[in-house]
Amino acid sequence: MDFQITKIASTTFLFFVTAVMEILGCYFPYLILNQGKSQWLWLPTILALAAFVWLLTLHPAASGRIYAAYGGIYICTALIWLKYVDQVNLTRWDMFGGMIVVLGALIIILQPQGLIR
Repeated sequence: MDFQITKIASTTFLFFVTAVMEILGCYFPYLILNQGKSQWLWLPTILALAAFVWLLTLHPAASGRIYAAYGGIYICTALIWLKYVDQVNLTRWDMFGGMIVVLGALIIILQPQGLIR
């Protein structure tokens, strides 16, 4: 049982870190192209996207089920980014929607013979 909990926690953490790298890979070009920030931000953009691709190879499998579960964690991570990086207050609808997608991701992850075996 402890192995199962550790595996679930490590997979969820991997999804979260992957989502952060994906968001950074999109956020830096936004800063360059829309906010007039330094062209030097292309370097961390490249590094973030390279890390994102590498992290995808560490996921349990490359399948629709993995990507569906990752999508739920990605949405939750994007909402956290919105609140703490973009400094936008989340609405009740944002929080409720975030809870729903995380619950959906966990249902996919925890299903019998699902992602965690």
